[in-house]
Amino acid sequence: MKTLNVVALTALLAAQALPSHAFDGIRVTLLGTGTPELPQSGPGPSTMVETGEEILLFDCGPGTRQRLEQAGVPLRDVTALFLSTLDARQLQGCRELWQGRAREGGGGALPVWGPAGTVDAIRQFEGEAGIAPESAALAFEISDNVVYQPEGLTVTAFVTDAGEAGPSFGYRVDALRRAITVSGSTRYSENVIRYARGAHVLVHEVAAASAAGSASPDAQALAAGHTSPEDAARVFRAARPYLAVYSHKLLLGVTEDELVRRTRNAYRGLVEVGRDLMVIEVQNEVQIRSAPSEPRASSTR
Repeated sequence: MKTLNVVALTALLAAQALPSHAFDGIRVTLLGTGTPELPQSGPGPSTMVETGEEILLFDCGPGTRQRLEQAGVPLRDVTALFLSTLDARQLQGCRELWQGRAREGGGGALPVWGPAGTVDAIRQFEGEAGIAPESAALAFEISDNVVYQPEGLTVTAFVTDAGEAGPSFGYRVDALRRAITVSGSTRYSENVIRYARGAHVLVHEVAAASAAGSASPDAQALAAGHTSPEDAARVFRAARPYLAVYSHKLLLGVTEDELVRRTRNAYRGLVEVGRDLMVIEVQNEVQIRSAPSEPRASSTR
């Protein structure tokens, strides 16, 4: 009997020592869901997508580094950064991200994809931040095309809005027969619909001002440069993602309840108002969590 107990105990300890199964889907973490136009709204827009060994960042608003640390992700583990625009307010978090990676060491040069002008913009803020050449980014300028394709993963960039300051981009991530689309900063866009079709999750920006007459002209003009709840509902209805999530929210005298109501007037599918550090896991089903279902693997870099 003692022998059996020892065997059983040994087997139990061995089972406990085995590593947990790697997450075999796509995990989306909304690092920052506010907007840099409103400092009081908290960390600016940034979305993290994890699949396999890849940790991808989409936009790098203020507070991104802090949110990565709160999510338990070493800065050196970020494998690529994708920018939707070159709006300086949406690049504020890059400085801290680079400085943190340089201090941690081991991450290597971070590849960055973005609109025309990305190379000059990245080099400028690296110079201002005193980033050493060995820690400089590998910057690439993009058009509508596949921009990143390590084994088992494809990231496709697409133009969403051809504004006066230059085009803005969205991105679609395909991996493990699953797909995520991130709209980036945009107004209503047929291209978002095109690249969100068949996606499990569509992370989309939104802006809403209170009714004309109660919101200032400046607020109305600011909201007009983004996607209204009504236009977002049109996008969702045409693209038909399994789950639509609002992030990069610009709410001017409008509550989240009103935002959802205005959306549901034209769209009856699943819609979630994002919050900072919300986790969305896409495996056999799509689940919203407050934290990952499985601990992230320790860095080997």
